[in-house]
Amino acid sequence: MQKPELLSPAGDLERLKIALLYGADAVYIGGMFNLRANTPNFTIDDLKEGIDYAHKLNKKVYVTVNIAMHNKEYEKITDYLKQLKKINVDAIIISDPALIDIAKKIGLTIHLSTQNSTLNKKAVKFWQKEGISRIVLARECTKEDIKDIKENNTIELEVFIHGAMCASYSGRCVLSNFLTNRDSNRGGCSQICRWDFDLYSDNKKIEGDRPFTFCTKDLSLADHIPELINLNVDSLKIEGRMRSAYYIATIVKTYRKIIDEYFENPEEYKYNKEYKKILDDVANRDSIPQFFDGNFGKDVQYYNGRNEMTNQDFIGIVCSYDEKNKLAKVQQRNYFKIGDYIEVFGPKTTQKFKINEIYDEDMNKIEIVRHPKQIVYIKVPEKVEENYMIKCIDKH
Repeated sequence: MQKPELLSPAGDLERLKIALLYGADAVYIGGMFNLRANTPNFTIDDLKEGIDYAHKLNKKVYVTVNIAMHNKEYEKITDYLKQLKKINVDAIIISDPALIDIAKKIGLTIHLSTQNSTLNKKAVKFWQKEGISRIVLARECTKEDIKDIKENNTIELEVFIHGAMCASYSGRCVLSNFLTNRDSNRGGCSQICRWDFDLYSDNKKIEGDRPFTFCTKDLSLADHIPELINLNVDSLKIEGRMRSAYYIATIVKTYRKIIDEYFENPEEYKYNKEYKKILDDVANRDSIPQFFDGNFGKDVQYYNGRNEMTNQDFIGIVCSYDEKNKLAKVQQRNYFKIGDYIEVFGPKTTQKFKINEIYDEDMNKIEIVRHPKQIVYIKVPEKVEENYMIKCIDKH
């Protein structure tokens, strides 16, 4: 039984470092030609810095090159892939098969994106013969599909374990193109499936208590991790390159604990249900096992609306700590004040206490922190380090 890689998304250098600090074995990130067009992407200099940082920790970086390619991209793609090779990227993630020969000639390791909707052992065998070293399986795979594929192939398999789902086959929807002229397969999805719709029958509007939607619930396989490990899955993947540093830290830390706790004592392992609460608290939609357990029914989607609440619990991130005065320098992320009860957590430690003192940058006492990314100092009883997260657990 091998310990699988825990693979985290990272939308920028800050989140890359936090993902690795909180327990990820590898991160996947986007530069040019990737499916996150509406978020800042890594420049070559950023990529090099991130790769160098990861390699010093003996961890890996994969770069997504997974848009649906048009002719104009091929005028630039070879030079870009050569640059990725030069800065020692561990692998690229592609969806367009025309990239395989180019990447092989350059000497890059190639992973096949979930965008290819790989669902069966024959397709996996085909891609392995073409030079692919890892398949990111379609999110529609069941446990039985994964078992069958693994038993009949030697290629590495990567499986999504947490995050948002697509209403179509792993991103093959064209509703965004049709309704907003934004191409979902080139990084511009406008998430039509999460819109509210009116329903009509025989040209008559059907009135309901709530608007109709077909938004999918999120994926979470937190309580199925032992099954995936015993299926010999090579990499467990978290979705969310556009998610916050707080989200990344919380999700990665939780799955790191689940994996490590299972390996400590597989025979007597029991899933800690407290982890579900932690994962739910940082999300804004319900999460379920989705296709893994064969559930293809009405429970995988919302049909009568849903509430998506922006998470306001995340209030700051630690910049540094003065041990002598027990003062943490904090960058604010949401409103907080004297009297709030908070939790400060890092990769391995957690402490909870009431905020009794807050100081501004000039060390003047203040009562409230309300300005975006304001720098303040708060008393923290026990030592913390840079990139520890602070969340409010009870507002006074």
